[in-house]
Amino acid sequence: MSRGSPVQGIALLTSAMASFLTPFMSASLLIALPVIGAKLGASTLLLSWIPTAFLLAAAVFLVPFGRLADLYGRRRVFASGLALFSVSSLLCMLAPSAQILVLLRALQGMGGAMIYATAVAIISAIIPLERRGRAIGINVAATYLGLSLGPVLGGTLTEQLGWRSLFALAAALGLAALLLVLWKLPADPARAEREKFDIPGAVLFILTLTAAQVGISRLPALRGVWYLAAAAGGALLFIGRELRAPAPLLNLRLFSANRIFAFSSLAALITYTATFAASFLLSLYLQTVRGMSPQSAGVVMLCQPLVMVIFSPLAGRLADKLEARLVASVGMVLVSVGLLLLAFLDYRTPVLFIVISLAFRGLGFAFFSPPNTHAIMSAVQQESYGIAAAVVGTMRLSGQMFSMGIAMLVLSLHLRGAPLAVESAGRFLTGSRASFLIFAALCAAGIIASATRGRLRPG
Repeated sequence: MSRGSPVQGIALLTSAMASFLTPFMSASLLIALPVIGAKLGASTLLLSWIPTAFLLAAAVFLVPFGRLADLYGRRRVFASGLALFSVSSLLCMLAPSAQILVLLRALQGMGGAMIYATAVAIISAIIPLERRGRAIGINVAATYLGLSLGPVLGGTLTEQLGWRSLFALAAALGLAALLLVLWKLPADPARAEREKFDIPGAVLFILTLTAAQVGISRLPALRGVWYLAAAAGGALLFIGRELRAPAPLLNLRLFSANRIFAFSSLAALITYTATFAASFLLSLYLQTVRGMSPQSAGVVMLCQPLVMVIFSPLAGRLADKLEARLVASVGMVLVSVGLLLLAFLDYRTPVLFIVISLAFRGLGFAFFSPPNTHAIMSAVQQESYGIAAAVVGTMRLSGQMFSMGIAMLVLSLHLRGAPLAVESAGRFLTGSRASFLIFAALCAAGIIASATRGRLRPG
């Protein structure tokens, strides 16, 4: 395909639109959580399940949908995901209770899984290797633009029109992207021969990841230990099944025989585990401890994704010229520094200090994500792009899910059942600082996986 062909431009545009949509929804919703909790009478634990339900559903369905995309067409799965995301957003807007909102967020997460499993795969299949890093950088920048606008626009909409307006906007954006996909994006070339879809493997995968997240959320209670034990057993059954299956859901030899793919995936899992809940904790800190409005908190938190938007395309271009492990490892170092700084928050921490810590995290993520994604997608053959993109998304969403689980475990140990309010702010601060230290240590350990992944280019 020629340089700068219309099909390449359409693929990048539609992928970027979809990649903007889901993080915008998540970021705007994080700012609105305190308001949703007050309006619907939700506890801190139930409130945490509003973002977690989306992450859990998206994570457990990503690999199955990635495999379906490889078998039956990425465009078909991509369009179906946009349709489901838009419809479920409308239903979320009408949710009468926090419990129903959690269930509908899980449905929205299924749509998100279809989007995550195909957006990067479509780019990788259409755009040549020598320009793929730049294209992925632009796609990642769209993701971070969603994260940038989410807190500010989400805070403003929540204050002026109420939290339900966030879902109305998400539905409108999703429908606009869907129309463009159906109108302009060409269908995948027909495959001469299709393998069977591994239904038992998909069921095992979904049940195992679900048990793992529920188990983490139930700790330190004994029930949480039992869920984690069930997850460990499910993981063993899944591995045994996939190694024997003639057409596995997930080809585990991608990990055992492909060092770059395995270590890049591990680096992504560690990085997102160490970072996602930091935004959740910071949103609660700014609004509960510091008394900021949702709009003001969103402006403070804007710094991190804004830095990501600016520097992600640069990192993508660097990934086309330099080894991904070098660029991504530098990014992880910067993220670690930003997390460590947040461990020093107190009642009177200057806003400038918070902005600086967010800038470190933003710059680090900008230099980590595009090269790391580029390494994963370039380490596999084209027929595996769907499953590779699904692994990228699964590492991200599983990491975000585990991150929320760690944060809620630490907070529950410090709050000891007390609601999050001004009276419990001291215990919340102690728990938050402990969480940030744990996350900084995790990210520092992830640098090893990133730096030792091997060379993407020979020589």
